Order: sequence, then C-alpha cells, then structure tokens
Amino acid sequence: MATTKTLDDLFLDTLKDIYFAEKQILKALPKMARAAQSEEGRAGFLQHRDETQNQIERLEQVFETLGKSARGKTCEAIQGILAEGEEIMEEFKGSPALDAGLISSAQAVEHYEIARYGTLIAWANQLGLKEAVPLLQANLAEEDATDKKLTKLAQAQANSKGASKAA
Repeated sequence: MATTKTLDDLFLDTLKDIYFAEKQILKALPKMARAAQSEEGRAGFLQHRDETQNQIERLEQVFETLGKSARGKTCEAIQGILAEGEEIMEEFKGSPALDAGLISSAQAVEHYEIARYGTLIAWANQLGLKEAVPLLQANLAEEDATDKKLTKLAQAQANSKGASKAA
C-alpha cells in the first residue's frame, strides 16, 4: 500500500527543487555576466552569483535542521527558464537589445525563486520549522531586492538602448 504524502514531504521535495535550481543558476550567472554589454549588468550578475552562493549555503542549513542531506531534485522549470536565457544570448549577441533580454531572463529566474521561497516560508511556518523560516526569508529578501535592481537597470538604460531607432 502506498504511503500518503504529507506537507512535510512536499516541503522537502520543494526544498530539493530550489536547491537544484540555485545550483543551476550559480552556473549560469558567469555566462550572463560575460554576455552583458553594460558594466552595470556585468557587475550585477557577478554580485548575484555571490548572493546565490550564500543562498545555497542557507538552503544547506535548512536541510541540516531537517536532519537530511542537501540533495537537489531536477527542476524542469528552471532548466527551461535558463534555456530561454541561453537562446537570447545566442540570438541577440552583439545586438543593442541583448542587455534588455538578459535582464528579462534574469527576472524570470527571480520570479520563479520568489514564488518558491514564498511557498516554502508559508509551509515552514505551518509545519513549525522555526529554524528554517529566517533562512528562507533571507533568501527571499535577496531575490526580491535583485528583482527590483533588475527593474531599475532595465528602465534606466537597457530597454531604451535596445529600442528600435525607427520607433
């Protein structure tokens, strides 16, 4: 007889998902930094790489509080989002719209992470995982701040630089 899955199981499954996602993002950020045309974009991607490393360490602490080893589970969603980013890097290489495309790809990643962390925080609260909540909240706060920085960067320069001169 199959065992009934619980919210605890779903929490752990989703934790593995975001852990895998963060590790994939960590690999993608240096590529995005190299592709970025603006110095601000390059610096932003490298700064977020460092934040992502800290986020992975916090997730490892969450696994530790659960008495589980830190293991990822393939996240099809993040793989798709990152593949779209790769396409933009190839198709818009050298184009004035490249940075706008990179920012939009990065924001798709951020929005995925924000959704995952928000859910994990709600479930951690429900499950009484008091040690996990501040670690997850720290990651969520960084993702939210990065999303806001990306919006500012897009509005300040990337979107207008990428706009068609004929418009």
